[in-house]
Amino acid sequence: MSNKAVSSVNLDYGFPRSRRLLTAKDYKQVFDNKPIKLVCPPFTLLVIPNHSEQSRLGLIVAKKHVKSAVKRNRLKRLCRQSFRLAQHDLPAVDIVLLARRGSSDMTNTVLFEHLNRLWSRVQKKCSGYS
Repeated sequence: MSNKAVSSVNLDYGFPRSRRLLTAKDYKQVFDNKPIKLVCPPFTLLVIPNHSEQSRLGLIVAKKHVKSAVKRNRLKRLCRQSFRLAQHDLPAVDIVLLARRGSSDMTNTVLFEHLNRLWSRVQKKCSGYS
């Protein structure tokens, strides 16, 4: 496999700025526009359609729910990685992922399973948004 082939594969699963909710305005838009709410024990997802051709993710891991910065960062890393792997299957939506109390006590495997279930639910509920 050549270096060009490897780099193009890596770019497909990146998490560039265009795939993120970056500003307070972006987050406010999701909260204010009657989002679809998907809930599982460790996470809550708020989803609205967007006008771009790709899904975007915003993460909220409150210090109130996850006290340790190390645990907050671990949750964010896991969520970003799971989104990277699922982003090509998701419709054009803006997603705010909120970590719930107790999510930092779960293992990586359990968290990935919950996230994969949530991504598939987003696909089913929002398939008409593309």
